[in-house]
Amino acid sequence: MLLIKYLLQTLGLGSLVIAVAILLYGLYHWVRHERTGEGTEKQLVIPWRTAGRLTLFGLIPLLLGFSVTVVPSGTAAVVVSQISGTLPHSLSPGMYWIWPFVQRVELYDARDVIFSTRALADPKQTEEVLSVQTREGLSVGLGVTVRYRLDPARLAAIHSALPQPLGREVVPPVVASVFRQVAPNFMVRELFSTRRGEALRQSAEAISRKLAEDGILVKEVLVRDIHLPPEYAKGLEGLLIKEQENERLAIEVEVKQKLVRTAELEAEAQKARQIKQAEAEAQTTVLRAKAQADAMQHTLPLKEKQIQQSRLEAEARKEATVKNAEAAAQAKVIDSKAELERQKLLAEADDHRIRLLAAADAERLKREAQVLKENPLLIQKIIAERLSDKVQIMMVPTDGKFFFANDVLRNVPLVSAASDSR
Repeated sequence: MLLIKYLLQTLGLGSLVIAVAILLYGLYHWVRHERTGEGTEKQLVIPWRTAGRLTLFGLIPLLLGFSVTVVPSGTAAVVVSQISGTLPHSLSPGMYWIWPFVQRVELYDARDVIFSTRALADPKQTEEVLSVQTREGLSVGLGVTVRYRLDPARLAAIHSALPQPLGREVVPPVVASVFRQVAPNFMVRELFSTRRGEALRQSAEAISRKLAEDGILVKEVLVRDIHLPPEYAKGLEGLLIKEQENERLAIEVEVKQKLVRTAELEAEAQKARQIKQAEAEAQTTVLRAKAQADAMQHTLPLKEKQIQQSRLEAEARKEATVKNAEAAAQAKVIDSKAELERQKLLAEADDHRIRLLAAADAERLKREAQVLKENPLLIQKIIAERLSDKVQIMMVPTDGKFFFANDVLRNVPLVSAASDSR
């Protein structure tokens, strides 16, 4: 939208500049001819018609550009006429057409606005100081913040009836006057501690009501800071110390009372426990006596049963002893018979073994005799083997003379013959 407006204004101004340039150029040639006499008749004619057409062509877009107005986002506007005054309708953000040089547009911020005061004067801050009087007549500084916005539907009335700017001419006096009217209803202590919320609520309601009459909508009223008088602050500090001491003593007394009450309750509890314990012991004694009496009633039959049981157990042990002795005697007889049978079997086994060994030895001797009969030289080998641990070297003549075994070897055929005859 702004681009269209600026293009129209640029086009109109450009046309006017060109028209003025053409007129200046014609006047320049006319003046030069008047002074020097140079130039033709065509050059002496001033182009009034061309300049007029360019001027007319430039005025149309220029007037159109001036008739276009744009209301930016976050703002609202009213149209002020030089003839009829402020028009009743407000303009929201967008593009509008107005009569140039007859009407103008006044813009107002439609967003929330913050107004603040300070509790203490500070040269570095531009905010004004708000000081109020309490019921005691003491001066208290307040740091207040008011957030408000304009009612878009009542911008015409605001522009016509209220002084401008509103942030300096309307809101600050109303805020200061309301707080100065409400503060005298409270004492200093109530204003900054016990009834602070009530004072703020009354002030916010009064500010909202008064500013709403002028089309200003109050969103929020806050008290940021409260500055107390130095003397009162010192006295309040001492009072707070005494109150804290008083509260501490009250708490100590309450604690001691609770300790005393606790001791009393513990004593009562101990007494009750002792009584309960004594009653329980007495009941236990009575119950134990009753139990003993009941037990004595059942003890005699039980003793008689125990005596009878002991008698039966003795008889049973006696019978068991006799039976054990008989069983032991029988076991001994059986063991002796078994031992005799075992010895008999061992003797028979030894006899059989001896017979077998004798038969085996006879058979072995028979076989050895047969082998010696077949190989007579084995006798010399056997004798040499048995004497080998005592004789290391033996020298035997080749003819067999002077060898001690010759006599034995001579008798070998006789032994063999004897065995054969058997």
